[in-house]
Amino acid sequence: MAVCARLCGVGQSRRCRRRQRHNQQDQGSDSDMDEEEEERIVGQRQGDVGGGGGGGQESGVATAGPSDACEYGSGHVNRGGSLDRTSTGPPHPQSLLELPPELLVEIFSLLPGTALPNVAHVCKKFRQILNTETIWRRRCMEEFGMKDDLRKMEVGGVSSRDLYVKRVNPRVKSGRFMKLLPDYEHMDYRDVYTHLLHPYRHILGLWQPDIGPYGGLLNVVVDGLFIIGWMYLPPHDPRVEDPMRRRPLFRIHMWESKKATVECMYGHKGPHKGDIQTVKKDEFSTKCNQTDHHRMPGGRQEEFRTWLEEEWGRTLEEIFHEHMQELILMKFIYTSQYDNCLTYRRIYLPPPMPSDLLAPGLFKGTYGSHGLEIVMLSFIGNYARATKLTGDPNVPAGQLTLNVDLSRPVVLPDLEHQRNIEELSRLVLGVHEEVQREDQQQARDTSATVRGAAEAACGDASAAEEVEADQGTCSEGCQPGSSSSTSPPEAQPFVLPLGVMARNEVYPRTCRKCFYGTGLIAGHGFTSPERTPGLFVLFDEDRFGFIWLELKSFSLYSRLTDHLAHAHAPNMERFEAMLCNMQSWTS
Repeated sequence: MAVCARLCGVGQSRRCRRRQRHNQQDQGSDSDMDEEEEERIVGQRQGDVGGGGGGGQESGVATAGPSDACEYGSGHVNRGGSLDRTSTGPPHPQSLLELPPELLVEIFSLLPGTALPNVAHVCKKFRQILNTETIWRRRCMEEFGMKDDLRKMEVGGVSSRDLYVKRVNPRVKSGRFMKLLPDYEHMDYRDVYTHLLHPYRHILGLWQPDIGPYGGLLNVVVDGLFIIGWMYLPPHDPRVEDPMRRRPLFRIHMWESKKATVECMYGHKGPHKGDIQTVKKDEFSTKCNQTDHHRMPGGRQEEFRTWLEEEWGRTLEEIFHEHMQELILMKFIYTSQYDNCLTYRRIYLPPPMPSDLLAPGLFKGTYGSHGLEIVMLSFIGNYARATKLTGDPNVPAGQLTLNVDLSRPVVLPDLEHQRNIEELSRLVLGVHEEVQREDQQQARDTSATVRGAAEAACGDASAAEEVEADQGTCSEGCQPGSSSSTSPPEAQPFVLPLGVMARNEVYPRTCRKCFYGTGLIAGHGFTSPERTPGLFVLFDEDRFGFIWLELKSFSLYSRLTDHLAHAHAPNMERFEAMLCNMQSWTS
């Protein structure tokens, strides 16, 4: 605000205030000074000029000095101090107040919306200009991605059933449609920015709900004149390359009273009252105030049947696998108890780096009888890591499902030998044994180093020499093997070994590269977790696979191509911190 005051010339001199009054009179606006104040200032200034010994000037006549020449731009001052009036031209503005209103509108449109209230306190002129819709429209568009005109707005992502309801007049036995939402033609961008977008800006982006082992992916976006929380659901199993499905969980919009209203969208009876609370930074919670809207006339059985069709795209009778039926029923019982009263924690997408094998991001993957799940692919050092955003009772959300060592490529044999599971296992297990030997050697070296340091502290010089000898042996034994130095060919043929379950996935017949990696398996309730060796297969920029050798199964992963705003981490350190905390959220 102080900076704006200096730029405007407010509070610097009487000449600035007099110039402000002249400009306001030209524009037909009210002045902040009365006539007596102006006469007093002008008279005092004339007295100052007359008494300053200006070289024979009459005391009753105000003559222009160098400062006046600069102020009004009517001439320039010679080296001797006299004013040269032969140079005439347009006046040069000395402050923001002298700029035309259209230029001020353009300048203010470039400022962040959070700074505009301070600008309005500078002076009356600025406060009047900040009522211009163009300024706030630009802020809504640039800061929150609102692209449409409020006067011609088609509400995105909301069906007409949610906007209108048929009300029956019992007297005339006829129906008429009554609007459930306000008339947006009477709203302006300033109200939308002030009462909707800015107060809820902290919940925009990606979030993970706290639903035990199942997790999830919530994307909160500005959708038309709404802020909507969309729950992202994988496509129905096994169509992993189909687009994601979306389900609205809540929405926030404006009423005529210039107050934002939160509504719960869960259930099958339309929007109803809800609430959103910010628990702490990067965390918020939702609450439904009318959970009876979630119930169905047929009771829990009808609710389960409807949920099953939405979640799996089929009925329970069409699922023949008994173990799969148990898992589905367990998930319904667990997730339905929350009634959309959930806590969400912010998650970030990893920032892309030039050294990444492929673009990091979100992928849909097949997980056997658990169906399709969402994972986040990221790169840290020489490792590619896939972290679960949705999980299951065996391996919950937040756990590192795949860990791929990019320094250990695997060259596939010809197609005939690829079909042999024993041949593929021999290649991968050979690398796995090499990794285990190196880990054991490193553990022994670390132990020897600690022991040697303790003995050296006691004055045992011979023990220190033994430690140095062990370290020399390690440096020789930790050289990369032949699999690390061999560069695999591009677009090599690929076929799954016989006996590997693929659940009818249509996978590509060529791949770019293959790497050794491990996958996380565990018993029910995340008991006895174990990292088992497998083969990471990169097909293209949007697809990769993983062969679980111990389980003799194959998982295909396909990229989630939806545009996700406000999703990427500001830096890699912030992303890694989020990744470390995610395991504690859901474990």
